[in-house]
Amino acid sequence: MTPRRAAGRVRLAMLAFAVLYLGIGGRLVWLGSGAELKEKARLDAEAGLAAKRPSIVDRAGRQLATDIETSSIFAEPRRMLDTDEAAEALIEVMPGLDPQEIHKRFSKDAGFVWVKREITPREQLDVHRLGIPGVGFLNEQRRVYPNGALVSHAIGAVDVDNKGIAGIEQYIDKTDKVSKDGKSDGKPVELAMDLLVQHAVRDELVRAKEEFQAIAASGVVMDVNTGEIVSFVSLPDYDPNVPTDALKPDNINRIAVGVYEMGSTFKALTLAMALDSGLVKMTDRFDATRPLQYGKFQIDDFHPERRVLSVPEVFIHSSNIGTAKIALAVGVDGHKAFLKKMGQLDRLRTELAESARPIVPGNWGELNTVTISFGHGIAVAPLQALMATSALMNGGLLIPPTFLRRTPEEARRLATQVIKPFTSDQMRYLMRLNAEKGSAKKADIPGYRVGGKTGTAEKVVNGRYSDEKVMTAFTAVFPTDAPRYALLVMLDEPKPTKDTHGFRTSGWNAAPVTGKIVARIAPLLGIVPDFDAPPNLPPGLTAAALGEVR
Repeated sequence: MTPRRAAGRVRLAMLAFAVLYLGIGGRLVWLGSGAELKEKARLDAEAGLAAKRPSIVDRAGRQLATDIETSSIFAEPRRMLDTDEAAEALIEVMPGLDPQEIHKRFSKDAGFVWVKREITPREQLDVHRLGIPGVGFLNEQRRVYPNGALVSHAIGAVDVDNKGIAGIEQYIDKTDKVSKDGKSDGKPVELAMDLLVQHAVRDELVRAKEEFQAIAASGVVMDVNTGEIVSFVSLPDYDPNVPTDALKPDNINRIAVGVYEMGSTFKALTLAMALDSGLVKMTDRFDATRPLQYGKFQIDDFHPERRVLSVPEVFIHSSNIGTAKIALAVGVDGHKAFLKKMGQLDRLRTELAESARPIVPGNWGELNTVTISFGHGIAVAPLQALMATSALMNGGLLIPPTFLRRTPEEARRLATQVIKPFTSDQMRYLMRLNAEKGSAKKADIPGYRVGGKTGTAEKVVNGRYSDEKVMTAFTAVFPTDAPRYALLVMLDEPKPTKDTHGFRTSGWNAAPVTGKIVARIAPLLGIVPDFDAPPNLPPGLTAAALGEVR
């Protein structure tokens, strides 16, 4: 064989081997990539990786909730050389692990177990350096709430798998706004709430809870023309970054989940019902000289006038006797039908899953109408009571409350006309009159034409009304000549103080707290004080026709 021919055969053999090795290498790469993808898919399925959630922002775009990427440690005991040795090594670099629990997890012939969720970068580095076969890392989404407890009851929280378990977070899951593939279109969920207003309301309620030694305090601000909830506070609250705190009994959502007797704030509904029916006129008078007697039950006034009262006087003096007689003029069936129309007899539904059904009498008789007329004998969620009050102020439109942004046009399409616009005018006059001359005077902030109604309800303890424990409420609207916002403040078991002269009724605590809130939030809401507003006059009447209100 010639040297040239031998060299040719060598080159041919080298080429053949090169092709063979390239084929084998390519096949290995292909198999490795496929196996890696399959392995990742398997791990993702076993781990149940959390999907990326959209951010939540307030009406001005301020961040309320967002996702950050974090790592978690997993293990596959079946792939470990020595499970006990692996467990001890992990425990050594992460002392916070429960040794008994880790050994228990690793003792199983499992394909996938969590070691620790949401680890720090330092922990990830320390574990990585161990180089333990069968131990790896997965990227997850962690929900962060930069404002802590400030918006907790509205926002809700997520569980360890980043799934909504309460509030708007749960609503997001139900509306398929969460990405299942870890991607996001970048569009945040925009709420109607205003973070600055929320801070002011919560700050004043924290102060009030402390000043009056109340066991709880709550407040909600609603746009009367759209139903948008601008502020939503329930104290005690919790930090959604620690969602287990939401399970504490004292931390319930008192505005939507709690149901309460709303006391004399309900008198606004009673008078609106009677005036709208045409059976009672603003100029009518009712005898409040003596208590009403129903068997062993006596209906009397807290501060009795012991005289005949006009309709406005019944309202500003918060007369139980006069209000009961006004309700009886309409009748039991008419009263029940009106409250049904006003959304007070059914469970209120919003974006929040948390809600409660009102407690109403099973057999509704005349005595029930008497007591319900002034807010006893029926328990409703404060949010639905404020919804009804808003309808009395906005021209008679009952608008479902919402935590999301809504335009006035959208609100009108959802609204139901429940009272005549003229009745609404009359109710605005009465609410403002009560701030000028009645029990709401301590909520009257100059320039903002606040109107309102106080309410103090004795709490039921062991099946009986307590003389010592009360729930105080104040419902406000401002400005009354062109209503923009309704506000409800509640204090649970407030105590009398030196400044309240021993009183614990709403006019001495909830009303002044409401005034402080209005003074802080009105400028934030773009309401300019007007010190030259026209006088508050009864619609369709002269002051002389109505007579002196005293």
